[in-house]
Amino acid sequence: MLLLAGVFEVGYALSVGGSHAFSVVGWTISAGIFFLLTLYALSVALKTIDVGIGYAVWAGIGAVGSSIFGVFLFNQSLSLHQAFWLALIIVGVVCLKLAGSEPSSSVKPGVA
Repeated sequence: MLLLAGVFEVGYALSVGGSHAFSVVGWTISAGIFFLLTLYALSVALKTIDVGIGYAVWAGIGAVGSSIFGVFLFNQSLSLHQAFWLALIIVGVVCLKLAGSEPSSSVKPGVA
């Protein structure tokens, strides 16, 4: 569900970009739909994922996805330097996910 929320976030970011400050009706409607979808999917995902980790993954997917698709949809530039830092975000998201999948050895507060 978190990956789906990330995909919807990419759709939202691209729609906002295409709306030109919400002056293009089609893109504006698309932005509204994607906004509601991404918030719903993120809220469902956060039922089972820690908020900090879930939000970081969601934002990372949105940032990387909108940067990559912006190149194709809006003819935006993406330098090698920028691509490196986007790749670093991907590595960070993967590492967060891997670190979150390890069993916790600490005792939760209030649990004897």
